[in-house]
Amino acid sequence: MANPIKLYANFARTSSSDKKMNVETLDARTFSPEAAQAIGQLLSVVWPNPKKNADYRTQQLIERGRAYSGPDIHAPRSLVVRENGQYIAHAAIVPRVIGTSGGELTVAGLAQVCSDPVHRGRGLGETVVRAVFELVDAGDFPCSLFQTSHQVRPFYEKLGSCVIENKIVNSLGEDVEANPFWDRVVMRYPATGEWPGGEIDLRGPGY
Repeated sequence: MANPIKLYANFARTSSSDKKMNVETLDARTFSPEAAQAIGQLLSVVWPNPKKNADYRTQQLIERGRAYSGPDIHAPRSLVVRENGQYIAHAAIVPRVIGTSGGELTVAGLAQVCSDPVHRGRGLGETVVRAVFELVDAGDFPCSLFQTSHQVRPFYEKLGSCVIENKIVNSLGEDVEANPFWDRVVMRYPATGEWPGGEIDLRGPGY
């Protein structure tokens, strides 16, 4: 059976100053060492942290794919934009089966959305996020669930997301009542449609 993960997302953004930007979809289970290292380097530049350097970020990407054992359609992946062979934008899909008052729900966890500081202002972040949301629109996932800051919240609202007020817990963590997310705002896409009330069990660490 052919792998249902699309090799290239069917989304491209064109602005007055940029050529058409193709978004590549890379299956985290089959990252090439070169791709994982290049993305890890980009992440370390955007979020410099001595404890989470490029090698750490690279291994994190690889382990995300190795740890996954669910259906192909929900596999973890990175959506990227490359220019002249360089990775200049990235967004990760971290699949997670969460517990809700309405039952289990497999969400597209959105994480590590970033663009190369040298290329800021070109709409690259919007490009990769829209590509992730396209997979939700196509029915690969029922929704996307993610965390962000108050400062960035309007960006996601513009793209059709909304804030949720549910209590977020991790029943698999040491402190089952602690919020596994560290940012102050939790959002979902799309903003339309039904959403369960009550507690959301992330069943794993924040992403």
